[in-house]
Amino acid sequence: MCGLCGVLGGPGHWSDAIAQDGVYTRNHTPPERRRERANRIRIANVVLKTYGLKLEDWQAHAYVLRTLTGKSEVFDSLNHLWRMAERLTGRRCDPLDEELILQLERQG
Repeated sequence: MCGLCGVLGGPGHWSDAIAQDGVYTRNHTPPERRRERANRIRIANVVLKTYGLKLEDWQAHAYVLRTLTGKSEVFDSLNHLWRMAERLTGRRCDPLDEELILQLERQG
């Protein structure tokens, strides 16, 4: 299956907080869900910048991760983010690395 079919056919991810019966979410409307998604992308980009990567939204259904040289990966949920980051950079990308956390704290 091509990547586009996988994206269009995939179910929602838990982090998308889509309102369902019996499930609490503060994101009941599409604009609220889009704002929350944009906020998650903004936070991820703080960390990804240290690896020379940038995360973007694609039609509110997928994510595009890009390198500074133009390589990219499309994926449907954030649980693929770090695996894709490692694939694009060719190195380990650990958002919980102690040195990375110290570097980000120094940057404010």
